Amino acid sequence: MKKGSVDEKYEAAIKYYNEKDYSRSLQLFDQLVGVMRATDKAEKIYYYYAYCYYNQKDYTLASYYFKRYSNNFPNSPQAEECQFLSAYCNFLNSPEYSLDQTITYEAIKDLQLFTNTYPKSKRVSECNDLIDKLRGKLEHKDFRIARLYYRMEDYAASIQALNNILKEFPDTPHKEEILFMIFKSYHKFARESVEEKKKDRHLKAINAYNEFITQYPESKFLAEASSLKEKSKNELDAMYARDKQKISQENKPNQQKQK
Repeated sequence: MKKGSVDEKYEAAIKYYNEKDYSRSLQLFDQLVGVMRATDKAEKIYYYYAYCYYNQKDYTLASYYFKRYSNNFPNSPQAEECQFLSAYCNFLNSPEYSLDQTITYEAIKDLQLFTNTYPKSKRVSECNDLIDKLRGKLEHKDFRIARLYYRMEDYAASIQALNNILKEFPDTPHKEEILFMIFKSYHKFARESVEEKKKDRHLKAINAYNEFITQYPESKFLAEASSLKEKSKNELDAMYARDKQKISQENKPNQQKQK
């Protein structure tokens, strides 16, 4: 560290790396990165430098240096490997679904960039699998939030959140339950609405029920859905009957005048 020449430090850094003593190797490479930047050994130093962080599970810095390698040495035989590993480190850094998912979106973006840059790579299939896992995590987070809105009886927010999931994740394995919850949210939203908005919201509930039952005619939620649909239908029938009676009463004075 203190007395060795640049070449001695370089040889020692490689030696420590091969012995899996990544901490000592990294300390030496840290000194060499700057002084050997313009030499023919710079490419190899950056490569080992990124791997030192990777092997120590510091995926944030590993991702940064793998990306830096692929950008600085795009024609290197290791450029593809390093671009993939930069994205993969972000995948490994993706947190639990309940936490902020900024790094998850970053990982998806980097994995997609890799597949676009190297469409014939043997790693494309793995990238697609990793993207599916990350999107599954985002979907799970959104679904939990939508269900939370429902439990909080914020039915308008629940409907919006559930519909957004169907748009963002059309192949979601939760589609049956989501369509049922959209209908159920509309039904409860209608029942708690002011009188002048109930009719429109019950109609939306019936439409949501029809959408649900068309796609899942033998759903495990069928019994509850049918019961709620009948309640919405009865509410609508009662409203139509009141409207008809009101119109009839309003027309009586005119009929008497005509007589």
